Amino acid sequence: MIYQFVLGVAMSNDKPLRVYAIWVLPQVITFGLASVHDPFLGPYLLSSLAHAYPDGLPGLTLLLLRVSVGGLFIMHGYPKVMHLRRWAESIKTPVFLCFISAWTMLGGGFFLILGFLTLLATLPILASMLFAILLHLIEGKPFVATDPYLIPEDQYKGPLGKGEPPSWEKALMYCVMLIAIAVFGPGAYSLDALIFGW
Repeated sequence: MIYQFVLGVAMSNDKPLRVYAIWVLPQVITFGLASVHDPFLGPYLLSSLAHAYPDGLPGLTLLLLRVSVGGLFIMHGYPKVMHLRRWAESIKTPVFLCFISAWTMLGGGFFLILGFLTLLATLPILASMLFAILLHLIEGKPFVATDPYLIPEDQYKGPLGKGEPPSWEKALMYCVMLIAIAVFGPGAYSLDALIFGW
């Protein structure tokens, strides 16, 4: 398959640009805002949309959220990096985009755990999750899948037997968690608080 590079986005000859725009737009916005030297729009935006680093119970809550989400994305990103071509074929997406998505999940997960460049780590993963929602919608998958115990015997079975069929519920929940981290920031117990908390 031959790819054209338009505005730094790999676009397949048989897929419209709007499908890929949702993938790259948050990254472009992040890099654009980070390059501005305005006190509000400057380097603070590498960390969060809020310029506060709460400690105490709010800080611990943000730490728990950040480490949990980061760990989950490491667990989701690692197998995708290791089996990149198979993953790309299964979701019928160009390998280049799957490469970006897998590495943003894996690397972004580590950055979230450390609380380092939190907004910069969050937005590419958010773009991946929005793209996942878009793929599910295009394929007509439901928002919430039928509970596994309600599925007839002859229908969907996961890799280990009976499992939950695909839906876009989890991708939406990840989006909500990532937006919360992007808006409220990493909290006081993070590298960002040490670097940008002055």
